Amino acid sequence: MLDICLLGTGGMMPLPYRWLTAMMARCDGSSLLIDCGEGTQIALKEKGWSPKPIDVICFTHYHADHVSGLPGLLLTMGNAERTEPLLLIGPKGLKRVIDALRIIAPELPFEIRYLELSEPREQLKVGPYVIDAYRVNHGVICYGYTISIPRTGKFDLERAKSQNIPMKLWNRLQKGETIEQDGVCYTPEMVLGPARRGLKVTYCTDTRPVPVIAEYAADSDLFICEGMYGEDGKEAKAREKKHMTFYEAAKLAKEAQPKEMWLTHYSPSLTRPEEFIDKVREIFPRTIAAKDGRTVELEFDDNE
Repeated sequence: MLDICLLGTGGMMPLPYRWLTAMMARCDGSSLLIDCGEGTQIALKEKGWSPKPIDVICFTHYHADHVSGLPGLLLTMGNAERTEPLLLIGPKGLKRVIDALRIIAPELPFEIRYLELSEPREQLKVGPYVIDAYRVNHGVICYGYTISIPRTGKFDLERAKSQNIPMKLWNRLQKGETIEQDGVCYTPEMVLGPARRGLKVTYCTDTRPVPVIAEYAADSDLFICEGMYGEDGKEAKAREKKHMTFYEAAKLAKEAQPKEMWLTHYSPSLTRPEEFIDKVREIFPRTIAAKDGRTVELEFDDNE
């Protein structure tokens, strides 16, 4: 199971009813955060989720509305007696930016590790998550992220028996362990069928619509996408500031065909994004104008 909470949906500046950009994922006791705008801590508190289990924080880019909540969050994690290392992922310059922010959060009881992205596309595995980072088109270097939870194939009893694999090893192999015994190497592939469909969430914000977004969002269980503007007449401003309108986001979703799309990262001037949703759904019907705290529990399809 994969829990997703869109903690903040605002862009540029927080509002009394809307915190800045942040999304949290939880799986198998591990939490992953994308961006950490102002108000992230409060949003977590309101949700009832703890920051202590956060193992990795991914940053799309380093504009203030995406990183300004980090120093306070780090201090809160430290005050919760966290001692495990924390991995930070982001575009080139990550350590320089975080070191500057940590001037006001200098002493922490845990190590911070850095992974700076330099290629247009990169993939890594952290805990239960496979993280795909892909470069998008903003005024500064900016990445979108796809978070996947892979799912192995079903245990194949007949294959295990036909290869004379000792029964006492079946459970360990099914869990992904490679075992050497009596001079024989047993691998999970020997007892598992083809990999089944896992879970997939794609997140992008602060970008023009570019083909790589639809590519990574294809067949996602959830596509969370920037919709800076919903009003008519904002197309030129979106191009100038390298953001997206609701309708550009919907066209990406129409191409990618995720199960659902949530709009986020609204302009402060956009006080009621839901007023434009009917028009957006003419392009992609499974669109939601998300609000802070929107949550979903994604589960594996038992029919797969």
